[in-house]
Amino acid sequence: MGATVILVDINEEGMKETLSRFDKQNAGHSYYVVNLMDSKEVESLVEDVVCLDGLVNNVGISNTRPLHLIREEDFNLVVGLNTKAPMVLTNLLYKKKKFNNGASIVFTSSLAGLYTFTPANGLYSLSKSALTSYAKSCAVEFAVRGIRSNCVNPSMVNTHLKDSLSFSEDEYKKDVEKYPLKRYAEPEEVANAIVFLLSDASSYITGHTLLVDGGRSLK
Repeated sequence: MGATVILVDINEEGMKETLSRFDKQNAGHSYYVVNLMDSKEVESLVEDVVCLDGLVNNVGISNTRPLHLIREEDFNLVVGLNTKAPMVLTNLLYKKKKFNNGASIVFTSSLAGLYTFTPANGLYSLSKSALTSYAKSCAVEFAVRGIRSNCVNPSMVNTHLKDSLSFSEDEYKKDVEKYPLKRYAEPEEVANAIVFLLSDASSYITGHTLLVDGGRSLK
């Protein structure tokens, strides 16, 4: 859609693969290999990047442990990556005035950040609930510079993250039946919602939580 994209991830090969799919006529895309859990690497990234019209915080890791079995290292990893990392990056970009006036920030949270349907998903839900709340706080505090902040909250999506969960094939089939559309989301369907919130088509929308859940929250 004409954007110049800066990719940030710890996985360089994944970013190269993503760049290979971009429209070759739109030059200027770049990527940074960054461990978002490393504050010095994040600070270096922020110092180096140009001013941004949009930011998508799309980092996340799952965790399936009953509450009484959650270890401190589980908490530090899941909350550190799902919640703290996007908060630190966003705060630093704002502090260093790296957002253009009228910029849009989008956080990928989760339906689990609003509703807890699944046992052993409490820590993940906690991390995404905090992120959903933070997105609203950004909307309030950053509005003085004309910066919008919104959250996309998908349900299950057909990605490798879903495949990492310890569910059997029968459990997946039963879960899909709880969706009115009888299927999980495709990544492109979540991306379309993010693009909408980044674009001028949503210029008067801020502090919003957009469910992309195929109607799952209705049941």
